[in-house]
Order: sequence, then C-alpha cells, then structure tokens
Amino acid sequence: MQLSPLHEIDPVRDLHLARAYRERPEGPHSPDLLRLLNRLRWEPMEARHVLVCRERHRRWVIGMMDGRRGSPVRLLEDEVFASRREAEWAVFKRRWKRVTGRELPIA
Repeated sequence: MQLSPLHEIDPVRDLHLARAYRERPEGPHSPDLLRLLNRLRWEPMEARHVLVCRERHRRWVIGMMDGRRGSPVRLLEDEVFASRREAEWAVFKRRWKRVTGRELPIA
C-alpha cells in the first residue's frame, strides 16, 4: 500500500511529536500527533505490538499478534511494566521502529 506524504512519518522531523507523546501519552494530542499515532496504529496485524494488562493497575506486558483472527497473543514476558504509561511508551517505541526503521532516540 502506497501512503501519501500526509501519512508518512519522518524520523527526524516528527521527533518532537514523539517527545510530546512521551510527556502526555493520555492526551490531549495535537492534530499532528494524532496523525502520527493513527499512522502507527495502521500497521498490519501480523507482528503488531499490543499492550496486555496481566494484573489490573499493576502489571503490563507487551504482546505480539500473528495476524490470524482468533489466535492468541504471544506475550513477551521478559519485560514487565509497573505503570501503564511506561508500557504504552514501550509499545510506541516498537511501533516507531517498525514504521521508520530507526530506533527512537528518546529514553
């Protein structure tokens, strides 16, 4: 699928948007950050990173979908997050890398 320039993520130009998300993942988000988030969420279901809550309000892990409807999410239990905010940031960074091909240079 060919994306228009409107939907492309520039790993240099859009870095300020990643910083804005890091500071306020719950929002509100600017129209440009919403554009970026929507683009990150458009990835194919195969190998898509998702957030899985293992213990309500206490423990989150990242999961990987395999693209087949009804198949279980493969949990990546090697990283456990004590806050939803940190878990969401970890998913954001993985999606950024998948879309841009570059590591996100923000801790």
